[in-house]
Amino acid sequence: MTTLRFAVENLSCAACAGRAERALAAAPGVSEASVNIATRMAQVTGEAQADTLQDALKTAGYPARESTHRLSITGMSCASCTGRVERALQNVPGVLSATVNLATETASVRVLDGAVTSEALAQTVTDAGYPAKPVTSDTPTETPSEIPPLRRDTLIAAALTLPVFLTEMGGHLYPPIHHAIMGSIGMQAFWVLQFLLVTLVLVWPGRRFFRIGLPLLAKGSPDMNSLVALGTLAAWGYSTIATFLPALLPDGTRAVYFEAAGVIVTLILAGRWMEARAKGRTGAAIRHLVGLRPDTVRVLRDGSFTEIPLSEVKTDDMIEARPGARIAVDGVVTDGNSFVDESMITGEPVPVAKVSGDPVTGGTINGQRSLTYRATAVGSDTVLARIIDMVQTAQGAKLPIQALADRVVRIFVPVVLGIALLTVAVWLTFGPSPSLGYALVSGVAVLIIACPCAMGLATPTSIMVGTGRAAELGVLFRKGDALQRLDAAKVVAFDKTGTLTEGHPTLVDQVTVSGVDPQNALALTAATEQSSDHPIARAILTAAPGDLPVVSDSETVPGYGLKATIDGHAVLVGSERHLIEQDVDTSPLKDAITRFAERGHTLVCLAIDGQAAAVFSVADQIKPSARPAIDALHEAGLKVAMISGDSPAAADAIARQLGIDHVTAGVLPDGKVDAIKTLRAQYGPVAFVGDGINDAPALAEAEIGLAIGTGTDVAIEAADIVLASGRVSGVVNAVEISRRTMRNIRQNLFWAFAYNTALIPVAAGVLYPAFGILLSPMLGAGAMALSSVFVLTNALRLRRIAPAQQDRPTSQSTRTEATA
Repeated sequence: MTTLRFAVENLSCAACAGRAERALAAAPGVSEASVNIATRMAQVTGEAQADTLQDALKTAGYPARESTHRLSITGMSCASCTGRVERALQNVPGVLSATVNLATETASVRVLDGAVTSEALAQTVTDAGYPAKPVTSDTPTETPSEIPPLRRDTLIAAALTLPVFLTEMGGHLYPPIHHAIMGSIGMQAFWVLQFLLVTLVLVWPGRRFFRIGLPLLAKGSPDMNSLVALGTLAAWGYSTIATFLPALLPDGTRAVYFEAAGVIVTLILAGRWMEARAKGRTGAAIRHLVGLRPDTVRVLRDGSFTEIPLSEVKTDDMIEARPGARIAVDGVVTDGNSFVDESMITGEPVPVAKVSGDPVTGGTINGQRSLTYRATAVGSDTVLARIIDMVQTAQGAKLPIQALADRVVRIFVPVVLGIALLTVAVWLTFGPSPSLGYALVSGVAVLIIACPCAMGLATPTSIMVGTGRAAELGVLFRKGDALQRLDAAKVVAFDKTGTLTEGHPTLVDQVTVSGVDPQNALALTAATEQSSDHPIARAILTAAPGDLPVVSDSETVPGYGLKATIDGHAVLVGSERHLIEQDVDTSPLKDAITRFAERGHTLVCLAIDGQAAAVFSVADQIKPSARPAIDALHEAGLKVAMISGDSPAAADAIARQLGIDHVTAGVLPDGKVDAIKTLRAQYGPVAFVGDGINDAPALAEAEIGLAIGTGTDVAIEAADIVLASGRVSGVVNAVEISRRTMRNIRQNLFWAFAYNTALIPVAAGVLYPAFGILLSPMLGAGAMALSSVFVLTNALRLRRIAPAQQDRPTSQSTRTEATA
């Protein structure tokens, strides 16, 4: 019987608390339940699991609040360790789920908020044999580096083992060495010397295997360290008996294998050293992101700017960014103008012009001029902090493809122990003389060559490097399993407005009749429209010259357009129908009107003194990156669809220009969900790309949702992937990273399974009857060490993924205009 106390949401009155209380009391395993409306906390006594309580409250409409704790863990060496830690955490009352990542050496634990503390979870893991500590949002989830102690232990073990290996193996390969030893110190003294050196190896640099492995073996839950400890102890123990108590051994079986025990420890330590170095490189992306935060900030205090620690910055503080300095937190420019390098956040290489009123993002780099800005978000609320959290969450996730490996790893070590015992028994029963020696060598080789580490590292290392590289390219995976789901997508569906297009209308073309000055026609139209706040009017005004003629009289004709008098001329502005209703002959503009209408553009017609003068074409411009991105998706074998609430004519015109395969137009947000379902039935799994509030239902419905980073918070929260750059090219990069990462994971898993499946039988001696081949435990130790290094090295190749598509940089002239 346990008592849990946790927070409950949506409680607004005593009646709500009563309903939540009754729902909890009715849940299986609950003996007593109470809900306090004042504190909005529930207290439950009984044997019910946390997820049972959560389900009961969700059904009642009052879900329990959830929170996620992160732990940094040391001492995990293989996938068996991660499984043991996960089971220990999942057995803690109040825990909903726990995921442990071997590559990052972290745990992510989802709990009922208030039911259990980070410190209690860390203590649970520590009690299971793996020292752990909570990780705060301001601290990177990195354990102290294993590299220095592993380097030291490897070098010590190598220095102690090398004399034993050279003299023992050298004596076999070059008999004069053996004769020299026999003629000087003799066999017994030589064996005693080996005993002393190898014993030092085991009790000094090799003690880590025994300190962790033997207690776990005694508890009936052996891990990789247990296999190494058993193998080396068997070789050392047999050799010690042969050296000091030879009478205990059958005749003809006296031999020593001290060099095997020493070399096994040395090689496995060397492998772990290389593994730790490789794992350090896999976390480079997170370290880079954390390093974007400056240590100190120049903040306005008492009339002057003073340097203070970043942690002391508060919202609404005025901050100075000197030339070349990092922007400390998110804010809005209040004084100055400069270019800011946002490539570390968005992946875009071209600096962005910033003037008063423009937003700036923490972690970006100021250009050649000073800026003063007001802090709008600090600490964990900044964009950079949210990006770090998203990347860490994605890196700690488990993909469905990992499920098989997890099931195998759970029983792997006990199975290997069983195979080793069976190997010894078979050699003792059927092996040639001396069968005890053959049995020992083969049994130790089986224990040493088995490698659950490769299986445990196969998926998380690839996820870690892949999502880290994605973040550097401006693609943020909010959920790790999005990698696998995007790889399975068959069709990519785009929202139109704001995703494929700029999201606001602009003047794209105009045609004037003979004898009418184009600039004067534009000025007259803009002057007539200047009192309107319609987006089309805004587009005309934006394109018009600065000085507009004075309007002496203006009248709105609802549904048609406007009438005005300017400099004594009667001006009509509006639709073609507006001009026709006023008896204006539009035939001089007919070809242009037809051409613009076929493109799906909005038309604004101008008549002066009863004569058709000009037609303006206004449209939501296609983003420059849209067509290359869609071409790249087609080359990747994907179908491309567009779902829009715009008119069919406008949507079809955009689709023709972009080469889109499937168009659904004129739909409301619910209609977008139905369109996703139709696409799924026709093509298969759907990835949807959107940016607005009205896209949130479709982002949630699709197998994978990608939100444009410049879009609304609602869209971003509903998405699985955020494209920080706001460019369509980010979709291509996301697909490329997903495919490359999944291919890398499959390669790693194939290697891990193939290695163990092929070499464990060889180590047991299956090739000896036919070919006389028997694997040395020393070779087995080398193979085992290199198997993990292979997996990590293969994953590190993902760091070299180049952008699948890079937008063309802004021209110098555009940048100069922005400065002006």
